[in-house]
Amino acid sequence: MSTTATELTGEPAVVPEAAPPSRRRRSGGGLGSYIAVRFLLIFPTIFVLVTTVFFLMRTTGDPITAALGGRLGPEELAERVAAAGYDRPLLTQYWEYLGQLVRLDFGTTLSTNQPVTEVLVDYGAATLELAFYALIVAFAVGIPLGRFAAYARDRWPDAVLRVFAILCYATPVFFAGMLLKLVFSSGLGWLPSNGRASTRSEIIMQTTVDNPTGIYLIDAFKTGNGEVVRDVLEHAVLPAIALGLLTAGVFLRLVRTNVIGTLGMGYVEAARSRGVSERRLLRKHAYRPALIPIVTVIGLQVALLLGGAVLTETTFEWRGLGFQLSEYLQARDFVAVQGLVVLLAVVVAVTNFVVDVLAALIDPRVRY
Repeated sequence: MSTTATELTGEPAVVPEAAPPSRRRRSGGGLGSYIAVRFLLIFPTIFVLVTTVFFLMRTTGDPITAALGGRLGPEELAERVAAAGYDRPLLTQYWEYLGQLVRLDFGTTLSTNQPVTEVLVDYGAATLELAFYALIVAFAVGIPLGRFAAYARDRWPDAVLRVFAILCYATPVFFAGMLLKLVFSSGLGWLPSNGRASTRSEIIMQTTVDNPTGIYLIDAFKTGNGEVVRDVLEHAVLPAIALGLLTAGVFLRLVRTNVIGTLGMGYVEAARSRGVSERRLLRKHAYRPALIPIVTVIGLQVALLLGGAVLTETTFEWRGLGFQLSEYLQARDFVAVQGLVVLLAVVVAVTNFVVDVLAALIDPRVRY
């Protein structure tokens, strides 16, 4: 009869610890907590930005005086300020403004007497369309050139492309836009310099399209007129290039760095030792993993694109949110400026949350 460990030592036998939960279960819990944390971080981010924007705007005085000062008499101006509540203590105004935001009331513009949310609806489609075009340019230019730079690393094409990436990121958007207009519009006459479409195309879209979306490319296709579609695309080329090159430089450097890093991984070295060619290693083993960080960076580039849209839309008279924001700044309509900045901050925060979730789904390492 066999003797147990308890009988020999007088101590209870040591029971092995239970195996850790499966990776699938642990990954699911990690993803859930990651999404919850990222979602909760949206609110303090927006709160800090709202607070900063509110008090910075108030450093110039109340919005009524800033917008209408010099055009109204002292008594009438004082009445307008009191009626709007801007003569009350600053903290009182601040707490009331937070209450308005909770009710999704972003204020009413002083110059046009229009709710800020209506401004977002009327002009947001134009900015969204421009950002979409710019992302297409960024992907089409940055990713292939980044891949080629990694393949040609430490040779002169790599050095040229790295300088090109720095120039793309460092060149001011308005300067790139004016240079493009000077060469391709004024000089060569190939492309239009201003607007989203010609007056004729806009009239056709307004008279033939039911329920227009505000996105000219979609509305142009709805007309069934090829000339209108061509006109809309021609007007979009120069603004898209000016804004897209800003992000293309970031994508180029990121893809190059990650492809080179992936080429040094162990599984790639093992494939190389089996005689796999460098071109095949780059295409099959290093390229796709290097694209994963691009998903994460897209969230950061949304803020960059929206910031660049202000200068791009002003340069090309592309009537979107950026163009309207510059108009409100010139009119010193700080209520409109404050409301649009807060709305754009909400858009950026939500976009970053969505991108973070997508990155976690693609790459489980992001969750931990």
